[in-house]
Amino acid sequence: MQDHTNITLRRSLGVPPERIWELWTTPEGIGAWWAPDGFQTTVDVLDLRPGGALDYTMTATGADQIAFMEQAGMPLSTYSHKEFTQVDEPTRLAYTSLIDFVPGHAPYDHLTVVSLQRTATGTDVVMECEPLHDQVWTDRIIAGRTNELDNLERLTASAG
Repeated sequence: MQDHTNITLRRSLGVPPERIWELWTTPEGIGAWWAPDGFQTTVDVLDLRPGGALDYTMTATGADQIAFMEQAGMPLSTYSHKEFTQVDEPTRLAYTSLIDFVPGHAPYDHLTVVSLQRTATGTDVVMECEPLHDQVWTDRIIAGRTNELDNLERLTASAG
C-alpha cells in the first residue's frame, strides 16, 4: 500500500455541486447510482461526519448477474463498510473503504477523496484514490470507480 492518492478520475457534470453532494451523501442518492448494472445498493447505515460510517449492501438483481454470482459460488448480496475521514459540504468528501474481500490477503483500508468544484456549466468532479495492493486489484478498483462515475453522469444527464 502506498500512503498517497495517485489514481485520478474526472467528470464534468451539468448540475450544481449541491446536487452531486446530495446524490453522494443520502441513502436515496446512493441507491440511485452506486451499483453496477444488474445490482442494487441498499444503505444500511449513513453517519455523515468525520469518523462516521457508510454501510451498505449490494445485491445482484439482474438475471445474468444472479446466474454469474451463483455459478461463481458467491453470495447474491455483499456488505461493504466505509468510514468518512473528511466531510466538507458541498465541496469535498473523503472516506476509507474496508478491503476485506481479497482471498488470501489481510483486510486493509483504501482511501478515496472526492472534490466537487462549481463551474459555469455545473460541477467538475475529481475522484482520487489509492492503488490497491497489486496491479490486478488496482485495475479492478479503477474499473469500479469509473463505472460509478459513468452511472452518476447518466443519472445527472437524464435528470437535468
